[in-house]
Amino acid sequence: MKSETITSGQLYDSGLNEANKEQYSINNKTTSATGIAILTGTFLMMITGGFLVFKFQSEFDQFHIDRINSAWGYPFLIVATILFLFKAGVFLYKSFLYFKYKPIESVSDDLLPTCTVIVPAYNEGKLVWETLLSLADSDYPKDKMQILAVDDGSKDDTWYWIQQAKMQLGDRLSIYQQPQNKGKRHALYRGFKLGTGDVFVTVDSDSIVKKDTLRNLVSPFIHNEKCGAVAGNVQVLNNKKALLPKMLNVSFVMSFEFVRSVESVLGSVFCTPGALAAYRKASVFACLEEWINQTFMGEPSDIGEDRAMTNMILKQGYKVLFQRNSVVLTNVPEGYTGLYKMFIRWGRSNVRENLMMAKYVFKNFRTESKLGTRILYLDQTAKIIMSLPFLFFMFFFISIHPLLFFSSTLLSIFIISSFSAFFYAKKYSFSESMWAYSYSVFYSFSLFWITPYAIITAHKKGWLTRGLSEKKVEEYVTLEQYSPLAK
Repeated sequence: MKSETITSGQLYDSGLNEANKEQYSINNKTTSATGIAILTGTFLMMITGGFLVFKFQSEFDQFHIDRINSAWGYPFLIVATILFLFKAGVFLYKSFLYFKYKPIESVSDDLLPTCTVIVPAYNEGKLVWETLLSLADSDYPKDKMQILAVDDGSKDDTWYWIQQAKMQLGDRLSIYQQPQNKGKRHALYRGFKLGTGDVFVTVDSDSIVKKDTLRNLVSPFIHNEKCGAVAGNVQVLNNKKALLPKMLNVSFVMSFEFVRSVESVLGSVFCTPGALAAYRKASVFACLEEWINQTFMGEPSDIGEDRAMTNMILKQGYKVLFQRNSVVLTNVPEGYTGLYKMFIRWGRSNVRENLMMAKYVFKNFRTESKLGTRILYLDQTAKIIMSLPFLFFMFFFISIHPLLFFSSTLLSIFIISSFSAFFYAKKYSFSESMWAYSYSVFYSFSLFWITPYAIITAHKKGWLTRGLSEKKVEEYVTLEQYSPLAK
């Protein structure tokens, strides 16, 4: 294999030869045409919803009167009003904090700490090679960076591509193979134990970092001795090829560049993402054994390792920050099945870790002010708790007035999503920002069940993703047979 380093700008053409580039171009044109049709349909639906709300205003008024006059109507109105005022107040508070946020500037090479980058991989194929090469291409001082790749018992050609990266990077990369698949948490644990740096950086094996990502990510540890962890800025890598990633890209920008900016001002980012996060070595080893042996309802925890680590570091009194200028590009599911499985995993993790957070967030876990952190915690907890009553009310509303439900929902989507669309348009692209509306429609009508289901099944184990298709098995068998590097 030719020795060259792939950069993030080259990734969309990676693996494309002259024979299939034409087909790739055709697929892109088809995706664009489908995307235009979906966006057009989205706005037609929202316009129709707004028109129906106006047309049936008298029916809406009568529905509200009947609801208030019912036995449960007045208490429901009081609870709904309190929740609305709380959510509106929290939104204004978040907006205020957002404008206070500024990323911390990178320090000079001589001040940068020694850093161990850990890349756990399972059934990732060639993507892990691209990840490792992008890390090696960082402008972080080579003598201060250790890169570890841990194959977690993959059943495809992941180990082969890790070996290929080793051939190109030599002593800059150390590679390890778990004897069997034990889960991402155990792969990271092995990396933490082997790491020699003062700062640990974890990067998912389907993610690409920019040249200045690592130095920007770890600089807060030098500026602030109370910083125990730092979250990177996750953006979508494969948003050029498929429609769901296009929608998710807008959602990710909102989730990271708004939500985590707000949390960072309070020193309380709730989750350092698996795609890119940094941890002070002392903060990791203070909770490492508790983390690897964590259980939920008597069963070992095999999901939510990133949120769990963040929780345990916050509990120690450290601050957890967000670096907007530390960007990682990561692959997201392109189909509905992969997407809902990812969201279920995240949902279960949120349920579990919110329960864990309740044990310390109202105690004196930090010497500085804790009020803002508690407000954000209550906001997130309320969102989880209210998902079940909202689901019951939604089905009740549909059974009584289906037309009123769908029209009011579409109008609400337009109003609420406009903030996300405006936020993305101001920072990146107006045309791409329109996907905020399509994503909200898609989520509201096809993924509304995720949080209630996650609550009910929070005790269940399993990663749910990273399965191995029959095609990948066949490819791996061929590689096993003919490659002298494969095991």
